[in-house]
Amino acid sequence: MIKRIGIAALAYLIPTFLLGFFWHLVFFKGYYDALAMYRHDVIIPFGFLSMSIQAVLFAWTYDGVFARRSSSAFARGLRYAGFGAVLSWSFTSIAVAAKNVMTSVPAYLLIETAFTAVQWLIVGPLTALMLERARARASAA
Repeated sequence: MIKRIGIAALAYLIPTFLLGFFWHLVFFKGYYDALAMYRHDVIIPFGFLSMSIQAVLFAWTYDGVFARRSSSAFARGLRYAGFGAVLSWSFTSIAVAAKNVMTSVPAYLLIETAFTAVQWLIVGPLTALMLERARARASAA
């Protein structure tokens, strides 16, 4: 179980951190700067810690809820992506828009909704694929 959680956590953490870093601080930096809502000296270790906590909890959820379904790995990954996207969107987009000062709530919701969709379209299937491969390797050994 610990190995499965670790694999699923890494399948969340690595792409989420890389996508988040480049999305927020490189590709769309100007967009976020125009929203005037982020600190100028972003504390990257806090973001990594937050994602690490999320990674373990999402991995635990995948292992307990989605991994045991009899559908294909791809279908499990898409169901997990749908669940993760809605849950993530609720606390990374809606809650932030409700309590943070920004120049445009609709513009923020648009960019963060896009980020969440891309993130989970990567993370959901990747998690299912990585765990399916680990399970196949364990069966072959």
